[in-house]
Amino acid sequence: MKTITLEMLAELAGVGVATVDRVLNERGGVSPRTTQKVLQAAREAGLKRILPEEHRHAWQIEVLLSGNDSFFFKQLAIDFAAIATRLGYRRIVLHRTFVPESRPDRLATLIGERSKTRDGLIVFAHEHPAIYEALQLCKQRDVPVITIVTDLPGAERLCHVGINQLQAGRTAGLMMGSMIKQQGEVIVVSGRFEYRAHQQRIQGFRDVLEERFPQIALREVLAGQESRITISKLLEKQLAQSANVVGLYNTGLGNTEISQALARHRLTDSCTLITHELYSTTKALFAKKALALTLDQNSVRHAQLAVDILLGYLEQGDVPEDFDRGKVTFMVYTQENYA
Repeated sequence: MKTITLEMLAELAGVGVATVDRVLNERGGVSPRTTQKVLQAAREAGLKRILPEEHRHAWQIEVLLSGNDSFFFKQLAIDFAAIATRLGYRRIVLHRTFVPESRPDRLATLIGERSKTRDGLIVFAHEHPAIYEALQLCKQRDVPVITIVTDLPGAERLCHVGINQLQAGRTAGLMMGSMIKQQGEVIVVSGRFEYRAHQQRIQGFRDVLEERFPQIALREVLAGQESRITISKLLEKQLAQSANVVGLYNTGLGNTEISQALARHRLTDSCTLITHELYSTTKALFAKKALALTLDQNSVRHAQLAVDILLGYLEQGDVPEDFDRGKVTFMVYTQENYA
């Protein structure tokens, strides 16, 4: 009878020899999904020995989110916690870590560290070489990663969960152009340019204005850098230089500061303001008729889809065939339907 070696089982399971040794000798440090693969390979190979039981423990999930103080990420963190509570601590233990958007190096380090102890990761990140390297390491360790809100094309991720950001920007542009009847200038205030989500929103917005509304001139995009102070300073300077501002599109945080700047320059009634997310600030602006519309990403749906896809992979080995599985539909709110 042919001797079944660790090398044979490692090849069958698609893992390293050391991993097979840890599983068969119950040394720990191996994810439940990988443990299942090794034990299944041992059974199929007919290994003649008593195999360890597949101890089921709660899945350890790490969520790495933006550390800025925007409503969306605060709410997203709350939504993840609520979903974990409903699933119960016996099935999932969810860890949340907030990383400054200006520290991709720190985020890459955390991804690498957490992939040693977590069964899966949900990550908000921008296109940075260190991030891509960290996700490659996750792939090597068989730790699935879901990217959320802003995509990382070509990265080693299981799936992306989020809205169509380009479509959202185009929708904002269409609404802006349709609402403005006179000639004039439109200002765009953006979050960090490094993030694909903001790039796509700006691109979609600009493309529609250029294609369909030539009477509207788009001024240089203001890089708010997710800083309320920076947004206030840049916008104050821009408004002081612009004589005919008829619209403003904000792709990130800073709605309070933007509305205050428009009020100081007596533009609240004449400037069409479009932004993102439905929350207390945008609701208050709607009530004062200071906001034309907002595009809401639905944070609850983001959190639920990300967890569902990750658990589907960990528990059944379900690999999404395409990224439509992670698509979230955004909602447009106006003064008539926000309440």
